[in-house]
Amino acid sequence: MTELILITMSDLTIHVEFSGGMELLFKNIPKHTIKFPAKNSKTGAPSNLQDLILYIRDTMMTEKKDLFVENNTVRPGILVLINNVDWELCDELEYPLENKDEIVFISTLHGG
Repeated sequence: MTELILITMSDLTIHVEFSGGMELLFKNIPKHTIKFPAKNSKTGAPSNLQDLILYIRDTMMTEKKDLFVENNTVRPGILVLINNVDWELCDELEYPLENKDEIVFISTLHGG
Protein backbone atom coordinates (compact mmCIF):
# COMPACT_ATOMS: atom_id res chain seq x y z
CA MET A 1 0.00 0.00 0.00
CA THR A 2 1.36 3.40 -0.99
CA GLU A 3 1.08 6.13 1.58
CA LEU A 4 0.33 9.63 0.35
CA ILE A 5 2.05 12.35 2.33
CA LEU A 6 0.69 15.87 2.01
CA ILE A 7 3.27 18.54 2.66
CA THR A 8 1.96 21.98 3.41
CA MET A 9 4.45 24.75 2.89
CA SER A 10 3.68 27.42 5.45
CA ASP A 11 6.81 29.42 4.66
CA LEU A 12 8.60 30.34 1.48
CA THR A 13 12.32 30.96 1.20
CA ILE A 14 12.82 34.17 -0.78
CA HIS A 15 16.24 35.45 -1.83
CA VAL A 16 16.36 39.25 -1.94
CA GLU A 17 19.18 41.42 -3.26
CA PHE A 18 19.65 45.19 -3.17
CA SER A 19 22.12 47.03 -5.44
CA GLY A 20 22.82 50.34 -7.14
CA GLY A 21 23.04 51.99 -3.72
CA MET A 22 19.91 50.35 -2.29
CA GLU A 23 22.06 48.16 -0.04
CA LEU A 24 22.94 51.28 1.99
CA LEU A 25 19.35 51.26 3.27
CA PHE A 26 19.88 47.71 4.58
CA LYS A 27 23.02 48.06 6.71
CA ASN A 28 25.17 47.75 3.58
CA ILE A 29 24.21 44.08 3.27
CA PRO A 30 23.21 43.41 -0.35
CA LYS A 31 21.89 39.83 -0.08
CA HIS A 32 19.24 38.49 2.27
CA THR A 33 17.36 35.22 2.59
CA ILE A 34 13.88 35.70 4.01
CA LYS A 35 11.47 33.12 5.39
CA PHE A 36 8.12 34.49 4.31
CA PRO A 37 4.57 33.19 4.85
CA ALA A 38 3.11 31.43 1.82
CA LYS A 39 -0.27 33.07 2.51
CA ASN A 40 -1.26 36.58 3.47
CA SER A 41 -2.40 36.38 7.09
CA LYS A 42 -5.15 38.98 6.57
CA THR A 43 -6.69 37.73 3.33
CA GLY A 44 -5.65 34.07 3.19
CA ALA A 45 -4.60 34.62 -0.43
CA PRO A 46 -1.18 33.47 -1.65
CA SER A 47 1.49 36.01 -0.72
CA ASN A 48 2.47 38.35 -3.51
CA LEU A 49 5.30 40.76 -4.24
CA GLN A 50 3.48 43.68 -2.62
CA ASP A 51 3.25 41.69 0.63
CA LEU A 52 7.01 41.13 0.48
CA ILE A 53 7.80 44.78 -0.26
CA LEU A 54 5.71 45.96 2.70
CA TYR A 55 7.29 43.29 4.92
CA ILE A 56 10.77 44.48 3.92
CA ARG A 57 9.82 48.08 4.64
CA ASP A 58 8.24 47.28 8.01
CA THR A 59 10.76 44.76 9.37
CA MET A 60 14.13 45.28 7.69
CA MET A 61 14.36 49.07 7.51
CA THR A 62 14.86 51.35 10.48
CA GLU A 63 15.03 54.68 8.67
CA LYS A 64 14.56 56.38 5.28
CA LYS A 65 11.71 54.02 4.38
CA ASP A 66 10.46 56.60 1.88
CA LEU A 67 13.56 55.97 -0.24
CA PHE A 68 12.30 52.41 -0.88
CA VAL A 69 8.50 52.54 -0.73
CA GLU A 70 6.03 55.18 -1.86
CA ASN A 71 2.24 54.62 -1.95
CA ASN A 72 2.64 50.91 -1.03
CA THR A 73 4.94 50.15 -3.98
CA VAL A 74 8.60 50.70 -4.76
CA ARG A 75 9.56 54.25 -5.56
CA PRO A 76 9.99 55.32 -9.16
CA GLY A 77 13.60 54.76 -10.21
CA ILE A 78 13.90 51.32 -8.63
CA LEU A 79 14.17 48.45 -11.08
CA VAL A 80 12.67 45.20 -9.79
CA LEU A 81 13.68 41.82 -11.18
CA ILE A 82 11.83 38.60 -10.39
CA ASN A 83 14.04 35.61 -11.17
CA ASN A 84 16.05 37.84 -13.57
CA VAL A 85 12.93 39.09 -15.39
CA ASP A 86 11.63 42.68 -15.27
CA TRP A 87 8.66 42.73 -12.91
CA GLU A 88 6.58 44.54 -15.53
CA LEU A 89 6.43 41.20 -17.38
CA CYS A 90 5.40 39.34 -14.19
CA ASP A 91 2.28 41.18 -12.94
CA GLU A 92 4.35 43.58 -10.81
CA LEU A 93 2.87 43.84 -7.29
CA GLU A 94 0.40 41.01 -7.91
CA TYR A 95 3.11 38.46 -8.74
CA PRO A 96 2.40 35.41 -6.52
CA LEU A 97 5.58 34.51 -4.64
CA GLU A 98 7.01 31.04 -5.07
CA ASN A 99 9.53 29.15 -2.97
CA LYS A 100 13.14 30.07 -3.83
CA ASP A 101 12.19 33.17 -5.84
CA GLU A 102 14.99 35.68 -6.36
CA ILE A 103 13.87 39.29 -6.09
CA VAL A 104 16.38 42.03 -6.95
CA PHE A 105 15.89 45.75 -6.30
CA ILE A 106 18.26 48.06 -8.21
CA SER A 107 18.30 51.82 -7.79
CA THR A 108 18.68 53.59 -11.12
CA LEU A 109 18.91 57.02 -9.48
CA HIS A 110 22.36 58.30 -8.69
CA GLY A 111 23.52 61.65 -7.42
CA GLY A 112 26.18 63.61 -9.15
